[in-house]
Amino acid sequence: MTSIPFSDGNQTRSTVRALVVDDFQPFREFVCSTLARIPGLQIIGEASDGLEAIQKAKELQPELICLDIGMPTLNGIEAADQISRFVPAAKILFISQDSDAEVIAAALSNGAKGYVFKLDAVRELLLAVESVLLGQRFISAGVTGIRATSPSD
Repeated sequence: MTSIPFSDGNQTRSTVRALVVDDFQPFREFVCSTLARIPGLQIIGEASDGLEAIQKAKELQPELICLDIGMPTLNGIEAADQISRFVPAAKILFISQDSDAEVIAAALSNGAKGYVFKLDAVRELLLAVESVLLGQRFISAGVTGIRATSPSD
């Protein structure tokens, strides 16, 4: 995989700063180690629940946030809604085991750019991150009833 330039509309950066949020530490470690394979991507923080995710997003201002949905204290959908107000330039990529089309649609309706099933993350995470950082929507191949659309949709 080549280095991914990230444009926030004002400038192009050679390094993408990422925040990884999941309440299950072994999966969080998997996501971090997978993202570490992307040249130019730097993990700047981790969080284990939605409230911590909001606090760290405000503090660290990441360009990419990989976010689980089912977490204690505050779920990922509610956290993403608040994060998008405080860090509007951040690209949010959900990584979740939830397969309910309504939950996925709700997750994507608040500005998230992608959705990866945890079971498909080994195969799809790098492609999803690349797509999201390039401004494209990414939906796991196993998701039915929701299609990937262009950024203008």
